[in-house]
Amino acid sequence: MGVDSATPSRPRFPVRTCIGCRRRAAKDDLLRVVRVGTELVADPRAVLPGRGAYLHRDAACLDLAVRRRAFARALGLRGEAELSAVAAAARQASGSIQAAEPSREHRMSTR
Repeated sequence: MGVDSATPSRPRFPVRTCIGCRRRAAKDDLLRVVRVGTELVADPRAVLPGRGAYLHRDAACLDLAVRRRAFARALGLRGEAELSAVAAAARQASGSIQAAEPSREHRMSTR
């Protein structure tokens, strides 16, 4: 009658899978991409209607998704899709993330 303590607890936040690297991450850490006609549009606020695919905000995952044709599979595309808006959004997002992170290098000063 009690709760089985051996069952893993569910995460307290939504989890999605990146279509590039196939790793799972928090929904807020990924960029949502939506198909509008034959164009792919970045949806950072996740408010656009339609089916979405999730992607890490870095160029490596975008390249993997393109090579694997993951956008076509995830969003039901036929033929080629325009990726310029998604690439720009991924570059902008990764740049803002890198700018927000403190530098890991230790600088030595000379008097």
